[in-house]
Amino acid sequence: MEFQFSKRAESFQPNIFNILNEKRQALIESGKKIYNMSVGTPDFPPAQHVLDVVSEAAKNPEEYKYSLGDTGELLSAVEGWYQNRYGVTLQDDEILSLAGSQEGFAHVALTLCDPGDVVLVPNPGYPVFEAGPFLNDAKIAYYELDKTNHYAPALDKIPEELAKKAKMMVVSYPLNPTCTCIEKADYEKIIAFAKKYNIAIIHDNAYSEIEYDGRTGFSFLSVPGAKEVGIEFNSLSKTYNLTGIRISFALGNKELIQKFKTVRSQFDYGTSFIVQKAAVAALTGPQDGVRKQCAAYEERRDALCGGLNGIGWQVPYSEGTMFVWAPLPKGYTSSEKFCMDLLENTGVLCTPGSAFGSEGEGHVRFALVLPPEEIKKAVEAVGAWL
Repeated sequence: MEFQFSKRAESFQPNIFNILNEKRQALIESGKKIYNMSVGTPDFPPAQHVLDVVSEAAKNPEEYKYSLGDTGELLSAVEGWYQNRYGVTLQDDEILSLAGSQEGFAHVALTLCDPGDVVLVPNPGYPVFEAGPFLNDAKIAYYELDKTNHYAPALDKIPEELAKKAKMMVVSYPLNPTCTCIEKADYEKIIAFAKKYNIAIIHDNAYSEIEYDGRTGFSFLSVPGAKEVGIEFNSLSKTYNLTGIRISFALGNKELIQKFKTVRSQFDYGTSFIVQKAAVAALTGPQDGVRKQCAAYEERRDALCGGLNGIGWQVPYSEGTMFVWAPLPKGYTSSEKFCMDLLENTGVLCTPGSAFGSEGEGHVRFALVLPPEEIKKAVEAVGAWL
């Protein structure tokens, strides 16, 4: 039988992550030392009190039934965490758990957009920001982020005709991959822009707990008017190292949250009780581990950025996220070619900037997923090659 795949399915091809992984595996089999700083999966373990709660819950047969929604215990934990951490007051009907923010971005446009409706997406930006709306038949329009503007949205450069057509706008800071933060004043401009053109804002807040040099991350919802124009996704993956459990939250505008909940009810029977208990334990338990982890990431950032600058590769210090965004060294114009050469010659694996949009070309992204001593060895290998 010959299958006729959809044009949408045919538009997705094996990406550079697959290609680099195949090359990495071949080099490992040949005996080469690999320093994998490509995929942003935390190497820190979850807190022991979270592991204990999950282990105990997994023994109870009742926890394996459909949840059909979020428990009161979970909603209370989220509300308490947002109040304590950001000073943001949330009600039960302003919260919805998701199977990770990736899943949220894959489906949220179903709530807001009809086929052909315009979604504004950052370039460079995380791939699912555009892939999700595209899968929902929305039309993608990019707003370019310029390093001369500190990668903040240049709203005045978005053509008015385009702004009038837009139904939804994706915003994310600290931004993966550029590792930059913006101020509340920038969000005030975004909110005013959204109100002027009646655009729903979807804010990704995955890295507010990983900011450096004394910065304190905050919530989009803490800015006056935010709840009127949109929602925020906040994930437990990077803050609490729960990437495999898959839980995050959509929070904010009640009307949008409730409609999103209705849409998701067509393909989801609620977050597992076991996963909900893990989230409650993380959100209500001791938070000192989160702060220590941020300090550990900062130490890794210093080891990588300081080391690369020390060998003559001028790399800016990340302001936030668990990544480093580095311009290509002189002599290279293709980030994919550089990544392949770097891997073959040094064993250091990073991600080409082109994977994050056309404006990402000319850069590579390193994930801070190795301890400082391993990062120093990786830098030595890079220095010997360059």
